[in-house]
Amino acid sequence: MPYLLCRNRVRDFAIWKRVFDSHLQAHLEADLHLLHLWRTTGDDGEVWFVFQIDDPDRARAFVMDPAGAEAGKEAGVVDGNVWFLEGQ
Repeated sequence: MPYLLCRNRVRDFAIWKRVFDSHLQAHLEADLHLLHLWRTTGDDGEVWFVFQIDDPDRARAFVMDPAGAEAGKEAGVVDGNVWFLEGQ
């Protein structure tokens, strides 16, 4: 089963979460299914989340879409990383 693990450093978690939640339909259209969302203990500005993905190529296209960078700016993302993983 493929997964997409993401880490974002954000300025304000409440703003980030509002923008993130507003993109639910886009996530579903890209076959991204949120499984977990965490914040680093003692660091509310570091957010981790994992999606189960149905189609890795579609998920990569979603991640690489310039609209995602714009949404990140709107959400106050300072930096971030993504990893594509395969469950065993």
